[in-house]
Amino acid sequence: MIKQLLITSLLLAQVNSAQAAEQSENRLRAREAGLVVGVFEPGVYNAITDVDGVLVGHETVIEGDDIRTGVTAIIPAPGNLYTHPIPAWVTVGNGYGKMIGETQIREFGELETPILLTCTLCVWSAANALKEWVYTQPGMGEHTVNPVVGETNDGRVNNMWADPVQRQQVFSALAKASSGVVAEGSVGAGTGTQAFGWKGGIGTSSRVLPESLGGYTVGVLVQTNYGGYMTINGAPVGRELGTYPYRDQLAPTDDGDLDDGSIMLVVATDAPLSSRSLDRLGFRALMGLGRTGSYASNGSGDYVISFSTHPAVRKPRVSESPVAIEELVNASMSPLFAAASEATEEAIYNAIFKATTVSSARGELRAVPYDELIRILEKHEVLNWDVSVPR
Repeated sequence: MIKQLLITSLLLAQVNSAQAAEQSENRLRAREAGLVVGVFEPGVYNAITDVDGVLVGHETVIEGDDIRTGVTAIIPAPGNLYTHPIPAWVTVGNGYGKMIGETQIREFGELETPILLTCTLCVWSAANALKEWVYTQPGMGEHTVNPVVGETNDGRVNNMWADPVQRQQVFSALAKASSGVVAEGSVGAGTGTQAFGWKGGIGTSSRVLPESLGGYTVGVLVQTNYGGYMTINGAPVGRELGTYPYRDQLAPTDDGDLDDGSIMLVVATDAPLSSRSLDRLGFRALMGLGRTGSYASNGSGDYVISFSTHPAVRKPRVSESPVAIEELVNASMSPLFAAASEATEEAIYNAIFKATTVSSARGELRAVPYDELIRILEKHEVLNWDVSVPR
């Protein structure tokens, strides 16, 4: 009997995973549906991988009736990141979180390992696995390393207390990391996460500046799990759907808490920036977050990990002589600020658009009804701005 239950549970998990993948393929990304954000053009893939050298891999973990989670790996640059780290910074919007590796990044202004995103109570096992992975890289000796792992709480549909993300899942996500198209929605670290009380997940977007503004690329990847007043290109979608914070105090509802939650944002650029400039860039990503309706509630962990891949700012870890670097001056930052805000906003919309309903024995997170979402956006005339609004 127990064996049969295990087999049934495994089959259900496989069916749920297959259905989620199929549903995601049938849901358009925001821009494909006519939702154009900002004025700058996206890159070829409209993803963080448009920044040359950045790789992304997912491992989705759906097991039994209560495991709905995963891990997403971002490899920011080729080569050994420990021996040749890259400039980075962690910008904190609201610090209610369990991010690992933050303080050393903020001390040195450098990133020396890939970045993992996962579930809240999975961060320590994931960090231990990432540490082990780093030691397998060419040129490593017996050094201490600073694994970087961010998280959001997917406990509404996932039994994160079972610590379901281990070495196997982390190594798999890193092995799958590639350039090109990035899977979005209910995948990897976004498998069990939400946005504004609806299903959210992984989203990504990019912007390429014109040559007259430097020609640099900015890419953003998000793991949404936060609340607020869902706003899309200015349209009050959350209010139209009747799902928004404090509604219970204004009119009775059974929708539960739509206030708290968290978001991880990863910002990559090929512009030559110092860690100080990357901190400034991170704050602009938070401005893009704010445009979607977040106000960074008390229980929200809002972290931005920003890094530059430009070869001119990548230094060796050890050097007996000073190392010269090139970097943009402050007055050249404004176009990058705009690009980061735009890409962040669109990445979040992509997470919502591509997300599929996920359920378990613990509960259910429903995807925003696609047709209703489009109806609301059409009503507020926020689609196809690239042709309906003069540049």
